[in-house]
Amino acid sequence: MIFELSKTPLDRARLSADFDAPAAGALNCFEGRVRNNNDGKSVVTLVYEAYAPLCRQEMQKILKEARDRFPIIDIKVAHRIGTLKVGDLAVWVGVLAPHRLEAFAACQYTIDQLKKRLPIWKKEYYSDGTSTWPCCASEHAHERR
Repeated sequence: MIFELSKTPLDRARLSADFDAPAAGALNCFEGRVRNNNDGKSVVTLVYEAYAPLCRQEMQKILKEARDRFPIIDIKVAHRIGTLKVGDLAVWVGVLAPHRLEAFAACQYTIDQLKKRLPIWKKEYYSDGTSTWPCCASEHAHERR
């Protein structure tokens, strides 16, 4: 189980390198990328900030929960902090499991819990010169996006 906060661009080849197991019939990866729009506004860049000590502590709990809930072999999570541009990889979750259903379920559980529980904040900068710290209006706001 690995979690990292990175000030440098996430490298999917590095993240998936050596992330293998002979018993794994499935590798499910989720990639969250910076999109060029949000709520009808044109996004040009964003900045992620995080309280690293609490992120690491809470993420270890989430990873343990995922392993306890799903029959998985291994799990790895990386999240960018700092300034990102449109198209950049912001978060990567990888799950190894014997079967695809368990890999999918554990991956979804992990990203959902990360979004709910980790002290990571995003500030969006728009083409019209404005910026904001968007937040979810409800627990299921991510399902609309």
